[in-house]
Amino acid sequence: MLDPQLAGHVTFAPAAPDLPPLAPGHHTLGLSAERDALLVVPEGLEPGQSVPLMVLFHGGGGSAHKILPMMEQHALTHRFLLLVPQSVFPTWDIVIAGNGPDRERLETALAVVTRHFEIDPTRICFAGHSDGGSYTLSLGLTNGHFVTHLIVSSAGFMSVQRQSGAPRVFISHGVNDEQIPVQRSGRAHTALLKEAGYDVTYMEYNGPHAWQPPVVGLAVAFFLEPAAAPATP
Repeated sequence: MLDPQLAGHVTFAPAAPDLPPLAPGHHTLGLSAERDALLVVPEGLEPGQSVPLMVLFHGGGGSAHKILPMMEQHALTHRFLLLVPQSVFPTWDIVIAGNGPDRERLETALAVVTRHFEIDPTRICFAGHSDGGSYTLSLGLTNGHFVTHLIVSSAGFMSVQRQSGAPRVFISHGVNDEQIPVQRSGRAHTALLKEAGYDVTYMEYNGPHAWQPPVVGLAVAFFLEPAAAPATP
């Protein structure tokens, strides 16, 4: 039998917090001495109200601070929590050898966040660009028991050994991407997911291997629109 952790399964379920909420601003979670996870808490969160959560994955060779501009202002404006983990190595474990320390640290980070905030179970999103987009697709489709939305920008691949639930998917890709050609990535992934029955929104834009602010804005609107509770795996 396939080990669910090696397949990328993350044990997580929103629960009632048992610690006070963190103040607005940037917080490192104290999970590691180097490349710690970052949590952005917006101002204006209503006490006792559940809050949407987005987990944002950086690209290869990247960091939390490099990918933060993709989503930070949206988190502040629309008042959702933004968790930005960092890979142990220059890119995510699944890109190198398979699910391992990055999956473990993500699981721990999510547990820390839910101790401080009541998470809206209908709006939990994985998002990422490039290698982070590949990680979003791979880990998100594996963890649809709690992930409700995926925002995938310029992903190179998806590696899914065990599907769970039915997260809604927003895929975007530049038609002038020379690093990861759109024909073998954005278009191919979309076709496979639609054939498998997923609810997929696909958007191409006239650009290279880079996320585009107007497209990101549409993806955030896709995430925040009313959604049903996650499907039972």
